[in-house]
Amino acid sequence: MRLRLVPENTKFDFFKHWKLWLGFSALMMMLAFGSFMVRGLNFGIDFRGGTTIRTQSTQPVDIAAYRVAIAPLGLGDVSITEVFDPGFGPEDNVSMIRIQAQEGEQSATADMIKNVKTALQQVAPDVTFASVESVGPKVSGELITSAVLSVVLAIGAVLIYIWLRFEWQFALGAVIALIHDVVLTIGVFSEVQIKFDLAIIAALLTIVGYSLNDTVVVFDRVRENLRKYKTLSLAEVLNKSINETLSRTVMTSVTTLLALISLYVLGGDVIRGFVFAMIWGVIVGTYSSVFVASSILLYLGVKRDWSKNKKPSGNQFSNIDA
Repeated sequence: MRLRLVPENTKFDFFKHWKLWLGFSALMMMLAFGSFMVRGLNFGIDFRGGTTIRTQSTQPVDIAAYRVAIAPLGLGDVSITEVFDPGFGPEDNVSMIRIQAQEGEQSATADMIKNVKTALQQVAPDVTFASVESVGPKVSGELITSAVLSVVLAIGAVLIYIWLRFEWQFALGAVIALIHDVVLTIGVFSEVQIKFDLAIIAALLTIVGYSLNDTVVVFDRVRENLRKYKTLSLAEVLNKSINETLSRTVMTSVTTLLALISLYVLGGDVIRGFVFAMIWGVIVGTYSSVFVASSILLYLGVKRDWSKNKKPSGNQFSNIDA
């Protein structure tokens, strides 16, 4: 017996209150935008600038112990990860420590580097610093600009792609759904103040692709059913199309969420922000594909030329009286 998360032949009416869904989505976007304007984002080192230190030691890297040793220095946001660099010998253990830019300092000072090294030597006495690099405010500002541009270009490419494959009404519905997903994701990060760095930008682009995939599957079925059921209203065609693809949509989302939740619980602090963004993105992306993109399409309407008479089903002389 096959596992089914959604019963066969569902007949849910998704558009009975479609204006309510659009109103709810608009309200959530306004709240997300308001949170962003009031609270802002908790930018990580990528966007605020900071110092990257690569350490080398013969002892295994204990991230928790490193973090405890550095904490009393009061350096603010500190990220510690173990890295595997083929440039080092097999007996060397390498870590990467990223420290946010300090107030009033353009780059890492010699005293700060010395204090960090002294603190780490309490955990690994033979630790050495293989490299120390600083990212200034100018570079971090360029990263913010590049990140925003990448998201805008991705959404613009989606607009052109859907427009060419379907019609402009489909393209506009898909793009509004993507903007909805991105705005709500940024709003959540603003509200809970989770660190926002380049990994989250990668998550946003992944969410755009995931949500678009769901939307295209629904729209493709809508296009087929528009040709197949010419006597049904657009709302009925949309309902039928979503019900026909609902099992696939739910199964894909649930299996993706199972993997993401496992990563969130077991993956550690390094990827937790990225995974959180993906979990939220899958949820809102599934919602927007069903309720936002399709509701926009219903609002805009689709041109359907029913003025031509159907071709006769018999031979060419079937309409001649005997």
